[in-house]
Parts: sequence; structure tokens; C-alpha cells
Amino acid sequence: MQKLPHSGLDFINGQPYIQTQSALMFDSVYTFAAALVEMNRSHLLTPHNISCAAEDPWDNGLSLYNYISSASINGLTGRVNFAEGRRNKFQIDLLKLKRDKIQKVGFWKPEVGVNITDPTAFYDVHTANTTLVVMTREEKPYVMVKNGVNKTGNVRFEGFCIDLLKAIAKQVGFQYKIELVPDNMYGVYNPDTNTWNGIVRELMERRADLAVASMTINYARESVIDFTKPFMNLGIGILFKVPTSQPTRLFSFMNPLAMEIWLYVLAAYVLVSFTLFVMARFSPYEWNNPHPCMKETDIVENQFSVSNSFWFITGTFLRQGSGLNPKATSTRIVGGIWWFFTLIIISSYTANLAAFLTVERMITPIESASDLADQTDISYGTLEGGSTMTFFRDSKISIYQKMWQYMENRRGTVFVKTYENGIKRVIEGNYAFLMESTMLDYAVQRDCNLTQIGGLLDSKGYGIATPKGSPWRDPLSLAILELQEKGIIQILYDKWWKNTGDVCNRDEKSKESKANALGVENIGGVFVVLLCGLALAVVVAILEFCWNSKKTMQLAENQSLCSEMAEELRYAMHCHTSKQRPSLNRKCVKCTPDSTYVPAELGSGIPNASGVHYNYFN
Repeated sequence: MQKLPHSGLDFINGQPYIQTQSALMFDSVYTFAAALVEMNRSHLLTPHNISCAAEDPWDNGLSLYNYISSASINGLTGRVNFAEGRRNKFQIDLLKLKRDKIQKVGFWKPEVGVNITDPTAFYDVHTANTTLVVMTREEKPYVMVKNGVNKTGNVRFEGFCIDLLKAIAKQVGFQYKIELVPDNMYGVYNPDTNTWNGIVRELMERRADLAVASMTINYARESVIDFTKPFMNLGIGILFKVPTSQPTRLFSFMNPLAMEIWLYVLAAYVLVSFTLFVMARFSPYEWNNPHPCMKETDIVENQFSVSNSFWFITGTFLRQGSGLNPKATSTRIVGGIWWFFTLIIISSYTANLAAFLTVERMITPIESASDLADQTDISYGTLEGGSTMTFFRDSKISIYQKMWQYMENRRGTVFVKTYENGIKRVIEGNYAFLMESTMLDYAVQRDCNLTQIGGLLDSKGYGIATPKGSPWRDPLSLAILELQEKGIIQILYDKWWKNTGDVCNRDEKSKESKANALGVENIGGVFVVLLCGLALAVVVAILEFCWNSKKTMQLAENQSLCSEMAEELRYAMHCHTSKQRPSLNRKCVKCTPDSTYVPAELGSGIPNASGVHYNYFN
């Protein structure tokens, strides 16, 4: 069988070999022979010629087929067994030419499928001396040119993609030379000129072998170039400036209730006060004798005058009471319903006041992409010539089409050339930048004034790009999968995103923004109101003092206003005297009654039946 003519080498690794087709033919004949031997032991074989034109089959044909199916022998290709007319329990070895030597890299079995025993063999498709041209684009933190380093070649670059390329090149086995794309573009298709630009064009014209950058895999690019498995998953996010906290006002204690509620409370205060006054005037149970000891009198008194009605409503509203108590059923109903009203208002105000004065409230003009599309005060845009711009341009979703129409009409003002320019415009204010989430995370973690608005608008990935039909795509994909499984890509991500030493610490800021101590700037208005009330009380007291002195001076003889005020002031300033003082009110003759009574101990008299002495003076 070895001497049969065949193509290829006569020896593999110094050992002669039999071509697969020849070995299978040998095993087939050997199996047929073994079946005939077994059949001959139990059957009397009567061979005879078979005519191709006759329709009569050989009588022993079915029996021979069954013996062949049940045969089990050791052949050149291994153990030969059959199940339901098909061979089973066999193995096919996978051989690969690796560095001028054929090696076994795996096997295949019907029950388990392919089993790769040497995955590294698939990486070495070229010799280690091969140098590939790697095209990239400068972008933090993926690819950066070292500052202050006067070097050439690959050593002048650093970043996430540079470390990833170094790990993949070591895994696959090749040398590389890094070059920057001339027009600093990733690659966008221009339907007017039917051409591509940027990195995509460099790969299409085969001026580069690989492209390692923050390059998004999309349908348009995949149709003209090849991509490996994605080494990073991401989406489109909205970068915006952190909303400013609401400015603190002196009268911020008024914030818990809306302005119309305060007006309604004031209207209710006036309405209930007048209602109580009217009810008390009409109800007979609110008119009482002012001198209970004098039962026979024609004078009755109503305690709820206009001023007393307002004072009662004021005292109950402030939960302090007023010393006045309604007696009639109608006035008690008015008082009860007002107490219930004040209970709800004061409780609601107190509960909401704590939230307004202890929680920092932020002014957020937008919260999602739909909010951004429904307004025109805040401009928004994206990176010119990137996959994000292509996403909005080709999207069939109405909101994204509306946003693209806005950006297309303002192309000269909303699009930026680099991510740094977009981030700078966001910091300046009144601008939202639509960017890929990985770059957004990098910016947000380094500037506490930046934040992400809403969730991700889509889902995509970054991949290594190669020219169409490049033999390097599959080895690079396998290397990326292995680096992901080992966690090396995650380690590189943490290195360039989180462990750079310039990450913004947001934990303390977030704790401070949850609750703040009450300061003068928050509740200082309450003290202003208190001082104003005290000042008003002092002014009213002075006016009452002057008015009483003037009234008393008119009743006195040969007494000037100044002397009267001085005498009143002298008694008021004597703080060391007792709580009682002689009255300075002047009495006129017309105001003196014809008779009065004094206690018996002040004069002599006859005791009455109750033992009380009365002495009358006319």
C-alpha cells in the first residue's frame, strides 16, 4: 500500500506513511473479507454470475450486508465498527505544518467533535521575523505619544492599545511597526465620492497590515475590511456637565410650600377669622355676663371681637393657643375644622422642610436622549468622522433621526475634531457631547464636573482591523479570546482607566451632597422675620405709650405732655420697685360715680348676715 502512487511527501517526520484514501480502501477490502469468512461458517455460498439486465438479486446479498455491519476488525485506520450502516468509534488526527515540521495539534471524534490539544499552533502562521505595519490614531488613553521623549519608533507610544498590541504580538509571534494615520480619521464612507478615508482607506489600499485603535466594528466597515473578535464592548453615552446645585436663598424656609399654597393659607386665615367673628355675633351662646357676681344686669359681653377672632386663629395656627375658648356649637365647629386644617398644613410643612433644607437639590435640564432631542437651548454634537456620527446618520429610529437633523443643520458648530475639544466644550457649559462610553468613563473619572446622562444608546465593540482576506485575522482573534479569559485585558483597562493617579474621588462629594447641616444661609430668613416682628412690637409699644400719655394729659390740670411722659417713664424704669405702682391716671369729676363700696377694714360699719362689713360713702 505504501508503494501505491500518491502526491505529497513519502515520509512525515522521518516515518513512511500511507495516504488516507489508500488506507481506507485497504480497510474496506479487509472488512469485506472478514464478513465473507463469518458468513461462510453458517451459510453455503453459491456464487453465480449477476446480470446487469436481470432484476433478480443475489439471495445472500442481504445476509452479507448484515455481516459487514456487524464486523469488528483492527485496520490501518484504527478499529473498524459500524452502527446503522455508518462507521463509528474512530478518530481523525489534526496535523499542522508548524515551522517546517508537521505536528499533531488535535483530533476529531464523532461523539465529541473537534478537540484542540495545541492552540498555540494556530498562532504561528508566519515566522517570528515578520514585521507588520500597524496603523493607529492618537486618542487618550488608547494611543498616546509620550511627552518630552525624543525617541523614534514604537517606544514613543504608550496607552491601552499599545500594551494590548504588545501582548498579542508576543502571543502570536510577529514584529510590528506603529504608524499614525495621516488624516487622523478612523474611517467614514462618503457616498458622494464613493470613497473611504482614515484608517479604513489605509487598510483597503494595503498600506497597513493591522489597525489597532479605538475602532468600532460596524456594518459599513466590515463590508470592506475584516475585524477580529471585539476586545472591548461599549455603547454611545451622553457627556454633560454636572448640574449646578440650587442657589441658596435667605428665605429658603418658604420653599416647602408653593407660592399659591401660601396665598391660599393666607386667604383661609382671613376667611376663617371673619367667619368666627360673624358666628360669634349671631350665636346667643357667645354672649355672656361680664360680672358673674352681679346676676341682675342688662349688660352682656362677646369675647370674639374682630381682633380677638384674628388672635384666636393666629394662636391655633401656630399651635400655641390664645386663651379664648368658643362656647357655642357653631363656633366650636369653626375652631375644630381650623385645628384640623392647621394640623395637616403644619405637619406637611415640617416634613417637607427637612427635605428641602438638608438635601442638596440639583438642577438637571436633561435626563435622557429624548429630553435632548426635544429642546434647542442646549446644543449637542459628536466626533466628526467617527462611528458615532455614522450611527446617527444611518439610524432609522425617529428620535435619533431628529437628533441627526439638528446636528446636520449645525454641522459647523456642533461637531468637533477630537474628543478633547468635545470635553472642553462640555466643561464650558450648555453643550452635550455624544461619545463612546469607554472614552466617557475615562473623562468622567478624571473630572468631577462631568457626568453621564441616561444610559447607553446602542451596543457595539472595538476590534483589530485587517485588510480583506488577511491571514492574520483568525490568529489575532484567538489571541484576544485567550487574553480575555486570562483577565489580561481587564488588567490593562484598570491600568489606564483607574490606576493612573489622577482619578477624581467622588465618594466624599456624594456623601456631602446627600445631607447638609442647616446654616444661616438656609434658615436665616426665620431670624429676619423674628427681628422684624420685635422691631414692630417696639414701635407699637412706643405709640401706645405716647397715645396713653396724651390721653392722660388731657384729663389733668396744668400738666404738660413732656412732664406726663417723664413721670410715666420714671415709674417704668424703676425695675427695683414692686410689681404694683400707684396709678397716674387723672380722674375727672364727671367720671366719678355717686357712690362706691370699699372693704370694711378701710372704715367702720355694720356687718351683714354673711359677716362682711360694708361702709358706704356719698
